[in-house]
Amino acid sequence: MGKRLYVGNLNYRTTEDVLGHTFALYGNVMDVTVIEGKGFGFVEMETDEDAAKAREELNGTELEGRTIRVDEARPRPERGSRMGGFGGYDSRDRW
Repeated sequence: MGKRLYVGNLNYRTTEDVLGHTFALYGNVMDVTVIEGKGFGFVEMETDEDAAKAREELNGTELEGRTIRVDEARPRPERGSRMGGFGGYDSRDRW
């Protein structure tokens, strides 16, 4: 189990402080991110054990009027070089 948790079905008014304090009841919270206007966020716990405990205790519970979903976050995709919207145009290329 990873230490980073996905938290879905958040109330759009839920703040990072509220989410962090909620998860802190189950262990040390290292980082909290709420994606504004999307209804989800991420919580990183200090240990795998803290994350497992928080997931078990909070999944399906109510937070600010919404039943939240807590699951292990998927790994972040690798970010390679991005060349922009010109199909890989390199400024060294000549027309």
